[in-house]
Amino acid sequence: MKICIFGAASAHIDDIYIKKVEELGELLAKRGHSLVFGAGATGLMGAAARGFKRGGGFIHGVIPKFFREESVELIYEDCDKITYTETMSERKKTMEDECDAFIVTPGGIGTFEEFFEVLTLKQLGRHQKVIVIYDIEDYYEELEKFMKVAYERKFFNFSCYEMYEYVNSAKDIAEYLENYVPAATPWQKLKTGD
Repeated sequence: MKICIFGAASAHIDDIYIKKVEELGELLAKRGHSLVFGAGATGLMGAAARGFKRGGGFIHGVIPKFFREESVELIYEDCDKITYTETMSERKKTMEDECDAFIVTPGGIGTFEEFFEVLTLKQLGRHQKVIVIYDIEDYYEELEKFMKVAYERKFFNFSCYEMYEYVNSAKDIAEYLENYVPAATPWQKLKTGD
């Protein structure tokens, strides 16, 4: 399975996040999966890549050309394949198209935007791929509460609430990914609330 991992690029986050994401990457690689990611060398992007490399997995990095040209962030040099895109939108589309599953690790604005984009696309029936939120150290606890409020106040229906899963261990993520069965709910019902 080709797994897209979203996560922080920051090099200033606590080591517990780095350690957990490296362990996740290594575990997934040892189980035969490959990585599609934003090609960054630092933060949780770098951690995912190092973990996959340690586990012997294939790594496909996708990054806009201007990141290299303007030194926006360090690029992970040990990718097995690297794709340079013209724009951020093209980068996201390439990662979305290339993968079979999404894992959202702790991150900032870019990670939030990536999560909500793939969630919106799933709601609109553009894909049926598994989406997992890796809730390390309760990082996404407040997001979970907020999403529950949005559901309870009828801004989306329960089927949308079930389109992704919060998980807090690497082993549970691997098992969830490998046993995922797409819902049969037509996307129109997700939008209308029927």
